[in-house]
Amino acid sequence: MGDMGKVRWHTTLSVDGFVAGPGDAMDWVFAFPHPIPEADEVIECTGAILSGRRTYDVGREPGQRAEAAGPFGGGWTGPQFVLTHRPPADEPDPSIMFVSGDIRNAVSTALAAARGRDLLVLGSTVASQCVEHGLIDELLVHIVPVLLGAGVRLFERDGAPAWLGTPEVSTTGAITTLWFSFADGTGGAAA
Repeated sequence: MGDMGKVRWHTTLSVDGFVAGPGDAMDWVFAFPHPIPEADEVIECTGAILSGRRTYDVGREPGQRAEAAGPFGGGWTGPQFVLTHRPPADEPDPSIMFVSGDIRNAVSTALAAARGRDLLVLGSTVASQCVEHGLIDELLVHIVPVLLGAGVRLFERDGAPAWLGTPEVSTTGAITTLWFSFADGTGGAAA
C-alpha cells in the first residue's frame, strides 16, 4: 500500500462468536472496563473509521451507554465514514460523512482521509464486505468471557474460508486479545 496505512478490522467478541447481543445489545462489552493496551495502540494509529449504517444507528439508540456513542468511548476523534444507501437527513457531527456504493471506493476514500495512518473498520457487515474483496490487512479481536446465545455474528458467508495467520495473543484481566494478519495476504478474499 506504499504510504497508506493498514486496514484493520477491530471488534469485541463473545466466546460464542457474537459482536452484538440480541437487539444489538452492547452492554456486555463494557462488563470489564480495564484499559486494553492493544486498543490504545489502535487509537494512536487510526486516522479514519469506516462503519456501516447499523453500527452508526446502534451508537445513537435512545438509552445507549455513553461509551458506545462514539469511537472508543470518545477516546478517538477524526474522520468517520458510514457506508449506507440511506443517509440520515441531519447529522450534527461534521466529522461523520456518509458514503454509498462500492466497498472498494468507500475504503479508498476513507484511507485517503486517514492521511497515511490506519483505517479502522467497524461493524460485521462492512467488515465482511471488506474481507470478500481482499481489503482487510489485520483483524484485532477482544474476547469477553460471556456466552450471549444469540445476536450478530462476527462473520458469516457461504463459500471458501478466509484464512488468518497465527495470532499474537495477550490477556488483560478477563479479556483475551487476538491480533491476526490475513494468512494469504489477500485480506481474506477467496483464492
